[in-house]
Amino acid sequence: MSKKLAAKASLIQMPPVAAEPSLGGAERVERGDRADLGDPRPKTAPGSMALFMASQSAAVKEAEELRERLKAFDGALPVRALDAQAVRPSRWANRHEHSFADEAFAELKADIAAAGTNVQPVAVRALPRVLNGSTPEGQPGYELVFGHRRHRACLELGLPLQAMVAEMSDQQLFEAMERENRARKNLSAWEQGAMYRRALDEGLYPSQRRLAEALGVDVSLVSKSLSLARLPDAVVAAFPSPLDIQFRWAQPLAEALQKDPEGVLGRAGRLKASGEVRSAAQVLAVLVGGADVTLLNRSTPTHRVIEGTAGRQALMTRDTRGRVVIKFAAGALGEAAEAELAAYLEKLLSRR
Repeated sequence: MSKKLAAKASLIQMPPVAAEPSLGGAERVERGDRADLGDPRPKTAPGSMALFMASQSAAVKEAEELRERLKAFDGALPVRALDAQAVRPSRWANRHEHSFADEAFAELKADIAAAGTNVQPVAVRALPRVLNGSTPEGQPGYELVFGHRRHRACLELGLPLQAMVAEMSDQQLFEAMERENRARKNLSAWEQGAMYRRALDEGLYPSQRRLAEALGVDVSLVSKSLSLARLPDAVVAAFPSPLDIQFRWAQPLAEALQKDPEGVLGRAGRLKASGEVRSAAQVLAVLVGGADVTLLNRSTPTHRVIEGTAGRQALMTRDTRGRVVIKFAAGALGEAAEAELAAYLEKLLSRR
């Protein structure tokens, strides 16, 4: 056995040793110093493997750290700056034009103007005709999911629109829009109803109950909202703004229309034609039968306008708890009139 091993060992040939160039004294000293300090390069195969494993371990650790950091962005959508003109409102848009003319919108617009763009991004989806990031010239390439007020502000200011681009169906868009509105500036009762009506009329949901379940809202709220949205146009036009119509008015208006549709429509037409400025509560009182009528749901305050000379007025309001408040316009009473009013109220309250 030993002879065979010796014979095999004799067959092994070592590579020739390259002739080392002659070194000068300084180079020999430098080489000697480096040898004394120890060459960091491994001299054996196990050493080379250990060095390789160490470097690989560091790379694996770095990759794991990056994966952990990326988990925080799972599901996040990238935000990009779009031309506001390249984004169109959704066909499910639920904001009435009056929502873009109130004080809240003016404040939002001022904030966006100061920042140079909308800080809180809107959400959009690409329209089907968008190919390779381009659209036919002059046509919008994106449709709003939510953020119609921010989009309008950027559009009017000529500023870029910060937007998240997502892929979603009509139903997903509708639900995302509705939930985002509830989390921000709530829609008015009439706007809410108009949104629900459009979804049902276009077959997005088969019934009010299915719509309510999908949105996580009470079905009675959906029913009241739809009742307001389906009011005749003449009745809606009688109010100062559709945004003033309240949920609790759905029942009295519906009952008044059922009992006397011609009378309600006639009163609505006269209110609109008169051009007089009335509060929404005053309009409601007239529509359901007169300013002094007791409302059907007992929850709407009773208002009475007291007319004086020279156009002076006072508004007397009685709420559902029986409290009475009288308001005068600024400057309507002088000091003497205020003293006289106080004396009269004191005398009135002293009666038995």
